[in-house]
Formats: sequence, C-alpha cells, structure tokens
Amino acid sequence: MTESDISENVEGEVREHVALPDPEFKKQLAQVIPHLRAFGRSLSGSRDLADDLVQETLLKAWAARQRFQAGTNMRAWTFIILRNLYLSQMRRARFKGEWDDLVADRILAAPASQDRHVELADMQRALLHLPQPQREALILVGAGGFAYEEAAEICNVAVGTIKSRVARGRVALEALMSEGKLPSRADQPDNNGQTVLDTIMGEVDDLSRER
Repeated sequence: MTESDISENVEGEVREHVALPDPEFKKQLAQVIPHLRAFGRSLSGSRDLADDLVQETLLKAWAARQRFQAGTNMRAWTFIILRNLYLSQMRRARFKGEWDDLVADRILAAPASQDRHVELADMQRALLHLPQPQREALILVGAGGFAYEEAAEICNVAVGTIKSRVARGRVALEALMSEGKLPSRADQPDNNGQTVLDTIMGEVDDLSRER
C-alpha cells in the first residue's frame, strides 16, 4: 500500500478525489508534525534519524499534496510516507538505535510526573527489544490511538495481523519488564513495569473488547 491508497475508506469505497487547497494542506500538515516526530523516534530510537525522516516526509507529502483526498486522515497518510521511508533506510543499512533521554510522555500521552516519566522511558527502551512489526503495531494502536483498521492500512497488512502483533507485542513487553532486563530505579517495586504497561495499553484492551 502507498500513501495514495489512504483515500479509500475502510470498506474499500473509493471517494471522488478532491484535493485540499494549499493553505489548508499546509495547516493540516503542520498539525501532524509532532505526531510524525514521535512516530519516527519510536520506530528508530534516534532523535537525529527521526528528524531526518520527518523532514523528508514533509517534503514528499508536499510534493504529493494533489493526491491527498480532502476529508481523509492526514496523520495516517503521512505516517504511511514516514514508515515507507524508514523501511527503505532499514533495507539500505540496518539501523540499531539507542534511546536517549526521550520525553516518553509526549509519545505515550501519559501524565508528566517525574516517576511516570522514568517508568515510560523504560517502556520505550523495552519497545526497541521487540521485532519491528510488533513495535510499530503497539506504537500505532497502543500509543498513537489508531484503530486496528487504520493501523492495518498504514502497515499494509490484514486487520487480524495487526491484532496478533499487538497481542504478541504486549506479551513480549510484559516478559521483558518482569524479567528485569531493562534499567529501572532500584527503589521501585518489580511490578511497576507491568503497571505502566497496563496504563499504556489500556486503549488496546478497550478496542479488543469492542470488536
């Protein structure tokens, strides 16, 4: 799937193509920049690489603005572009990033208390230990708030595949946190990682029960 395919809705109905006026396109594109930056950092684990991905995504999106369907999801459309760029870079040279002091609550939409920040930083490091398909599924559905159908469109897979990746990724994260393989504060109980995971992935549970 390419970024132009997002103009089809979930049921596969093709809308009559209507492009946004340039000023409105610029406005909507600017609004998704923080989300793109967060998604890029979560995928790559690198501030610098994420910034490069976002810059190239914005350039590609602007060049393709006439193909964007007015009334559809700008965030999903640009996420497809960024993901494709990231995978292209991965194919050219396998990249392994290390988390720096990334502000986790900006990505995971959690309260910005110091304790929660530290726990979520550990969670972000745990995400890098997952296979890339599981990691991006958890980021999109659990942290990004995308529905399974939207995440499936972005990743160009079946909805059932996304559900499976989310479920498997959650199990893997729970194992990583419970086995103590990641750095954590010495004065925190061992089950803190699972508590944070339950908070982060609560939306995934809600979506699962609704379907």
